[in-house]
Amino acid sequence: MQSRTSIAGAWAVGCLALGFSVVAAQQPAQPQPTGRGAQPAAQGAQPQAGRGNQPAQGQQAGQPAPAQAGRGGQGQPAAPPPIPGGLPPRPATEADLINDKGGIPEGFTSIFNGKDLSGWHISKTNHHGTTPDYRVLHGLIVGNQQPIGQGGILLTDKRYKNFEVYMEVKPDWGNDSGLFLRSSEAGEAYQVTLDYLPGGGMGGVYGERLEGLAAAPPREGVPVPTLLWTEVWRRESWNSIRARIEGDVPHIQVWINGAQVRDWRDTANHAANGATDGMIAIQIHGGGRALPAGFWRWRNLAVKELP
Repeated sequence: MQSRTSIAGAWAVGCLALGFSVVAAQQPAQPQPTGRGAQPAAQGAQPQAGRGNQPAQGQQAGQPAPAQAGRGGQGQPAAPPPIPGGLPPRPATEADLINDKGGIPEGFTSIFNGKDLSGWHISKTNHHGTTPDYRVLHGLIVGNQQPIGQGGILLTDKRYKNFEVYMEVKPDWGNDSGLFLRSSEAGEAYQVTLDYLPGGGMGGVYGERLEGLAAAPPREGVPVPTLLWTEVWRRESWNSIRARIEGDVPHIQVWINGAQVRDWRDTANHAANGATDGMIAIQIHGGGRALPAGFWRWRNLAVKELP
């Protein structure tokens, strides 16, 4: 009788021979951000209810945990309401997954028609590359490097000044992107970091080819967001990104799945040539910050212009 180890090894070899990938924990359980978008954890944070030895809210110690929703559950508890401006709860069944189309928040106007890249164009002067592979597939924008090592940016044709931009994203782990605000044609912009790879950070603010950026001190009496992106990010699922930029001296706020992770002000306007408007862009990073056959996916891209 074969041991379990030898059976597992034979199964893995067979899968590889047939062209199937055998992946063992490609992503860390909870990657700790240390790069551009990292934030310190909130001081005095309490353990989350329902984890470890903590009874879930409304559950007395010693009582059995409630049945889980989905296949094999003995009940279908009511799903929690979505966070305002965020995504609904993670799909619990196969049907939920298939029917998960997301949605644009009230007050926003779509800037992607789901059919083609009308209203968008690829920069031919970006330092990450000029031939990135952006295309529309099944109502999504998908992008990756083309050729390997060469990224680039996809820009809106229209320029915006004060606005909020909303999008839903589903990247493959190991691939770096960014959301560019008030971008020039070459990609000089205030960037919301979307560095979905080891050591990366999501939801930070970075000056893409800008000089002199410096965060202004927090305003007195205004709470500073302390959430880590890993606390609100949903692995292997769709996630919403919402960013707001306003003022001649930019004030930028970022939300992931409806939870604010950044409230940042510059000390002056450091945009290229002092610009106070620009294009919106989505990035495929060049160089080694993307995996071969690794993709970023976007859907439900929309904007709300502000006074």
